Amino acid sequence: MLEVESVSKHYDSPGGAVHILSGVTLRLPGGSAIAIMGPSGSGKSTLLYILGALEPPSSGSVILDSQNPFLLDEPAQAAFRNEKIGFVFQDHCLLPQCSVLENVLVPTLVAPPGDHVARARKLLGRVGLSHRLNHLPGELSGGEKQRVAIARALIRDPLLLLCDEPTGNLDRDSANLVASLLLELHHGRDGVLVVVTHSADLAKKMPETYQVSGGGLHRIEIPNAPQA
Repeated sequence: MLEVESVSKHYDSPGGAVHILSGVTLRLPGGSAIAIMGPSGSGKSTLLYILGALEPPSSGSVILDSQNPFLLDEPAQAAFRNEKIGFVFQDHCLLPQCSVLENVLVPTLVAPPGDHVARARKLLGRVGLSHRLNHLPGELSGGEKQRVAIARALIRDPLLLLCDEPTGNLDRDSANLVASLLLELHHGRDGVLVVVTHSADLAKKMPETYQVSGGGLHRIEIPNAPQA
């Protein structure tokens, strides 16, 4: 489903090239769910943007559903992202002037005809927001906004769902709810879920955890907290 082969990323600067990622290789079959951890500046968000076809690698390849999006022209690449990739960011990025239902429907504006409203209503029901359809984002709590963002990311049933610090701005209870919802909604899907996080609590909920360090990507085990 998702194949990352020898991906490297560097940026040119007056002082010389700044290397962020080096030789990252990852293969995730359909149904996989992983967390990616690492200190600030390690390159984990850069890797996420490369996986999401938002930023090209300096070298290497990313194949999703047997297709390399970086070989497409810009319009085709945008269509690829809209159809096959869903994004959830730390800042929910909702449109403040649009209702909850309208925000969820935004990715369908360039989609083929379909009963998108019914699917949006169903998704909002699954994230516990059926009673908030006509509310504006400013009328929601932080956790509710993030649940709207999750529903929006899933509206086109993407093959790849990418989450960048989805619980980073939430209190503990809201963070646990959002984490549980992500895994619940992912269960039974053939897609791939990738969550970048600083939170060990969130990472522990994921079947596998990787860490970005020294430009590479390595699978790790997160130890349980010591008993009091």
